[in-house]
Amino acid sequence: MLDDTLLDDPAALQRADHDRALLALAGAGARVRTALRQAEAAGLDRLRPDGRPRAVLVAGHGSALTAAEMLSALAGTSSLVTPLPPTEAAAPRADRAGAPPAFTAGLGWQLPGWAGPLDLLVISSADGGEQGLVALAEQAYARGCAIVVTAPAGSALAEAALQVRALPLPFVVSVLPEDLAPVTAVEPDLPAEDPAALWSHLAPLLALAQKIGLTQLPYDALPALADLLDAAAVRCRPDAAAYTNPAKGLAARLAGTVPLLWAEGPIAGAAATRFAAQLADRAGRPALAGPLPQVLTAHRGMFTGQLGAGADPDDFFRDRVEEPDPLHLQVLLLRHAPGAAGPAAPDEQDGPAEVPEEDAGPRSFGVSRAHRLAAAHDVRLTEYASTRPDALHALADLVALTDFAAVYLGLAAAQS
Repeated sequence: MLDDTLLDDPAALQRADHDRALLALAGAGARVRTALRQAEAAGLDRLRPDGRPRAVLVAGHGSALTAAEMLSALAGTSSLVTPLPPTEAAAPRADRAGAPPAFTAGLGWQLPGWAGPLDLLVISSADGGEQGLVALAEQAYARGCAIVVTAPAGSALAEAALQVRALPLPFVVSVLPEDLAPVTAVEPDLPAEDPAALWSHLAPLLALAQKIGLTQLPYDALPALADLLDAAAVRCRPDAAAYTNPAKGLAARLAGTVPLLWAEGPIAGAAATRFAAQLADRAGRPALAGPLPQVLTAHRGMFTGQLGAGADPDDFFRDRVEEPDPLHLQVLLLRHAPGAAGPAAPDEQDGPAEVPEEDAGPRSFGVSRAHRLAAAHDVRLTEYASTRPDALHALADLVALTDFAAVYLGLAAAQS
């Protein structure tokens, strides 16, 4: 059981936050600004593309693939954006210092058979040491693909980008305090990913997409994205009380539950998928994510099974003092509702807010059916909606809230 009073103890949260995940998330806006500035200095502003590529393939792992899924949601159906995950793994070689290599150093990628001169390959890495990505760049060069590489300066991947005539874009790393003690990982070759690395992958990817006409973002959408992330960091800061901090409130709601992360539309769907990954990585909690309406049939059985709130076939009068608290379902419904209006609509300036159950605003049939399904089985459904008209800003709203919530849930659970 989570002791939610820990969420209102900033000192305890700081002690538990060994790798400074909260600090990394607070600096997401600064990383976006730095990434945009460095991408421009690297020559992105001088790029003169000859039309739009047939397909954009985005290769990487972890949050690099999440960034690709978000770009796909923002580009819509008019463009083909394909995440390219690793297809194989080999035992990685130790470096010259003898340090144990990360598991990701031995990953391998393969271009689809149809990829060729009409396509663009974007390779994004927070480390830049994956030999599989270097080999992928060479493979794409041999096929005549246009190539863009985002990697830390001086890394093997950044150097390989010059050899294959790729456009090199820098990856902005997190700047943490120098006195930060090293964290001893339970699985040294599978370390936790920097929770704000997503924005270092996504910012240059969006700048590139805007340049080649892949997205129809407003001209000031990317600088405004950094300001929005700064505002979210202020709302979700550790010293904000739980009743005013939406991320802490969401973390407390998810404690002791099996979250079902439902989403209406591709923008909310990308945020829900990201939240499921962060809950696993940062809070050690399983969660199931899926889009409406198909998730209603996919998850229906969970409501009628043992996790449903009304499912308790045992003796009601038995002594439960020594029993652990039972797990129950918790539905979190994420929406992008730019047309929402009325007194119940969330304020754009305050980020996504919880939509009351009695909200009289317009709902699709899928959302209405989701509410009825949860109510019929006594399962709590919490709905968050972003009313921002711009899809990118709505996505950032939802991701910032849920990223902070996942970190808070993990830190509070570790101290309980």
